[in-house]
Amino acid sequence: MPTRVETAARTRAALVTAGLRLADEFSLAELSVNRIVAAAGVSKGTFFHHFPSRVDYLLALHQGFHDHLDAEIAAAIGGLPPGRDRLHAAQLAYLDGCLRNRGVRALLLEARAERAITDRIRERNETSAQVAAEDFRAAGWSHPVESARLWIGLVVEAALLELGEGAESPAVRSALEQYLPPPR
Repeated sequence: MPTRVETAARTRAALVTAGLRLADEFSLAELSVNRIVAAAGVSKGTFFHHFPSRVDYLLALHQGFHDHLDAEIAAAIGGLPPGRDRLHAAQLAYLDGCLRNRGVRALLLEARAERAITDRIRERNETSAQVAAEDFRAAGWSHPVESARLWIGLVVEAALLELGEGAESPAVRSALEQYLPPPR
C-alpha cells in the first residue's frame, strides 16, 4: 500500500503531466485550473494543496519540461569528451526536444512575464553555462564561461525561431553550427 507521501508525489506528478499535455492545445491564458484538474482527474482543492499559486504551478511545469530536456541532452552527450562534438550534440538535443514539445515551449515562453520564471531561467542558463564552459575550455577559447553564456543564448534563440516556424529550420541550424568552436 502506497504511503501518503508517495500518493502525494503521484498526484503532483499527474497535475504537472496534465499541464504539459494541455500545453499542446491551450495558451497560458486558456490553461485554467479547471482544465488541469479535469485532465488529471482530481479536485480543484487538490490542485491548490499542491500548488498554492499559479506561479508555483508554472514553476513546476518549467521544471518538468527542463528535467526531461536535460535527460535528453545528457543521453545525447553521454560519453563524448568536452569539445565541439559535445556542444553540437547538446544543441541538437535541445532544439529537437523543444520541437517535440512545442506547446510546452510556447506556454513557458508566455510565462516569462512572471519574475519567478525569469529567475529560474537565469539560474538554469548559468548552470548550463558552467557545464558548457568545459567544452569551450577544451576548444582553447580564452573566455570559456562567457562564450558558453553567449552560445546558450544563441541556441535558445534558434529554438524560438524554430518554434515560430513550427518545424526544424535547416538554415537556422546551419547558421548556429558556424558559432561552434572549430575542431582542434
